[in-house]
Formats: sequence, C-alpha cells, structure tokens
Amino acid sequence: MKTYLQRIGRSLMLPVAVLPAAAILMGIGYGIDPSGWGEGSPAAAFLIKAGGSIIEHIPILFAVGIALGMAKERDGSAALSGLVAFLVITTLLSSGTVAMLQGIEAEAVDPAFEKIENAFVGILSGIVASLMYNRFSHVKLPDALAFFSGKRLVPIMTAFFMLLVSVVFFFLWPFIYSGLVSFGESIAKLGAAGAGLYGFFNRLLIPTGLHHALNSVFWFDVAGINDIGKFWSGDGVKGVTGMYQAGFFPVMMFGLPAAALAMYHTAKTKKKKQTASLMLAAGFAAFFTGVTEPLEFAFMFLAPMLYLVHAVLTGLSLAIAAAFNWTAGFGFSAGLIDFVLSSQLPLANQPYMLLVQGLVFAVIYYFVFRFFITKFNLKTPGRTDDSDEQEQHDTISSDSKYADMAERIFAGLGGDANVTDLDYCATRLRIEVKDMDAVDQSKIKATGVPGINVVGPKSIQVIIGPQVQFVAEEVKKLRRK
Repeated sequence: MKTYLQRIGRSLMLPVAVLPAAAILMGIGYGIDPSGWGEGSPAAAFLIKAGGSIIEHIPILFAVGIALGMAKERDGSAALSGLVAFLVITTLLSSGTVAMLQGIEAEAVDPAFEKIENAFVGILSGIVASLMYNRFSHVKLPDALAFFSGKRLVPIMTAFFMLLVSVVFFFLWPFIYSGLVSFGESIAKLGAAGAGLYGFFNRLLIPTGLHHALNSVFWFDVAGINDIGKFWSGDGVKGVTGMYQAGFFPVMMFGLPAAALAMYHTAKTKKKKQTASLMLAAGFAAFFTGVTEPLEFAFMFLAPMLYLVHAVLTGLSLAIAAAFNWTAGFGFSAGLIDFVLSSQLPLANQPYMLLVQGLVFAVIYYFVFRFFITKFNLKTPGRTDDSDEQEQHDTISSDSKYADMAERIFAGLGGDANVTDLDYCATRLRIEVKDMDAVDQSKIKATGVPGINVVGPKSIQVIIGPQVQFVAEEVKKLRRK
C-alpha cells in the first residue's frame, strides 16, 4: 500500500511541475498592475488570466498526469483516459445533473456536489484510468471489433467504469467531502499551531514520499483550503491565505543552507573538500529553487535525530510566520525565484519579514545542527568512518557525466538481471528490483549521489537531484541494450 501511494506521489510531480509557469505569468502580471489586478492594464490582465488558466484547472492536470504516471507505459491513451474519467464523473455529479436525478431544484442539491471538480476527484480519475490502461491496453477483441482492441479500448472501458464510480459517489461523496472538510477545518481552526503541525508532518513524511497526500489537503481544493490556488488568484484573506506556504521560505532559503555550512565545518579535515562540493550544490539548490531533497537526504539516514530536529524547526517556522500573518506563496517550492514572484501578489503580506525570519533561522539552524553533530558525534557527510564510506569516487567525465553516472548506478543496482522497473520524480530515481541483496549500495554511493532510500523489500530510491531526468533517461537506454 505504501509503495502504491508513493507511486501516486511520484506521478503528482508531473502536473505540479506545470505550476511554476503559472507562478511566472501571474507574478509578472501582478507586478505590472499590483493594485488593479489587471483592470488598469491589458498586458497585466492577459498574463494573470493566462496563469490562472493553469491554477484553476489543477484537478484536470492531476487526472491526466496521474493516469500517465501510474500506467505501466507512458502512453497518450492513458492520459486521454484520465481526461475521460474526469469528464464523466464531474458531469454526472454536477449540481445540475444531480438536481435532475433527484427531481429537485438546483438550489436544494447538497453543497458537496458544487465542489465535485476538485483535486481529490482528479486524483481518483487518474488512478481509475491507469488501472484500465494496465488491464485493457493489450486486450485483443474478435475480428469484427478489432478496431477497438488494445489502447483504443482503454478510454471506452474507463468511461464505463466511471459510470459505476459515479453511482457510488452519488451516495458517498457528500460524506467523503464533509469528512475532508472537517479534517482540514480541524487543523485550520488551530491557526498558527495548525500551520506548525502541518509543517512538522510535511517534513516527517518526506522519506516515504507520502507528503504529497498531506499537501493536497492544504495546498489544493480538496477540503476547501486551496492555499496555493487562492493565494495566486487573489481569492483569499490577506495575511491568512498562504499560511501553509510562507513558513517554508525561511527554512529552505536560509535554514537548510546554514545547516549545510554546519555540516561542512564539522566534517573531518581530509573530507572537507568532498563535503564542500556536496553541501554547496545542495545548499544552492535549496536557496534558489526550494529543492531540498538532495540536502535532506544527505543527513536523513546518517543522522535521523538531526532530521527530527529539522522537522520540528520547520513546524516552528510555519507557526511563527502564521502567527505574525507574514505570507508569501510558491508555484513549485519555497526558493528565491518563487519568493520574488509571489511578493508582488495582492495577498502577499509583509513578505520581506520572512527574509528577516530566515536570517534568524539561519543562525538557529547553524548552531543547533553544529551542537547536535558534535555533542552526539552524528555521522553526517564528511564524518563517517572510512570503513563506512568509500573515500575515492571515480571521476565522471564532463562530456558524458550523466551517461557515466547512469552506467555505474545501473551496475550497482544489479543491471537488467535485477531491475524490474524504473521511473523518477523531481529528484529521485525510483527502482523496483528482484533481489535487494543484489544491490551494491557502496557502488551507487561512489558516484557521489546525495543518498539512497530503501522503501520496501523490492523498492529503492536513489537521490540524484534536479538533474534526475537526464540520469533516468540514460539508465533506460542501458535497459534497452
């Protein structure tokens, strides 16, 4: 079950990767006309509406992206089926259709059906479409119906299956929706404390990849919170909307880079150069883009105590930002690029105070990390024993960096004889193997990757960083040989 949820989280990264485009368009638009929101400038209106077209259709993006990502083969018919599934259920369970089915006025329909076009239903539609693809994409029908065989059969079966799902949801959706709303409201009612709890569990779930499920409740329109959508559209409360995003900026832009500096300063003298290259690259990515996994995975499993401290500090950061009503938002992650763009938005409230908070958190992170590392002799990068860490990494040629890295990672995984499936998300290679004992982790680590995460008896993740796509493509080439 956990592995399946991780696959959903991985698939969500495809549609989520579109959000930076919305952030750029809307950020520039609001920057051109910060007071009129497009009313005083056709150019601003054009850009704001263009970005809003993405934000407003996140559920459809989820349906298509998950269908594609969860299918055994990334085929267009799977994506089309995701769209078909979403259109069937949202049309059949729209307020107008439900009113006709129940023989009542539209105003009397349960309010839950007004919110049927949401991220939760988008995710469900994508899952159903992927199941239909995996089951029917290679089915051969009799000659008379041969035209509808295989991949052409997938959207047809998806439409029929979604009819059944729609019947079930006709009765269940009001209860599901009220449950999701109650969960979101129970956290939202806690105010700053609720934002802190969310931040804590967000970081705590990173190793499993299940943080995407938690994020969808607070960031998208699953339970009515829709923190990202409302923040970027301006349809929220100034100083409140964005509270589940703002506190990440001090941590990702300042806290974690300061932690990287602490780990460099506490590394063994003979390993400082090697540690510096890893920490500099990971800290740079965290500050500018908000991509923190390369840095977090560098100490997550070497020093679990330190990662728990990091989760607590993240929760504290979100609680402080929410308590003072400092808000900013992001389309991808809480880095400098998103901060600059979101600070121009109408609902951004004293965003530059987050930079002040960030400087304070940089000091806290540095001294807290340094204290825990030295006090408990934690084996952070550069402090592991020679027997636990391969001192010399093979040199990767600049001309074929990704190909060379992929070849050595693939060999460490056991090659074609052991690798059964391979995919990737924002920063990780996600691999299924036949025998975990055949995986040579030391050989993989020798390539200089930030970390390795064994998530199941046959599931392993290799943390690469933002350039993971290029390594994954090279590994897939090796599998075809």
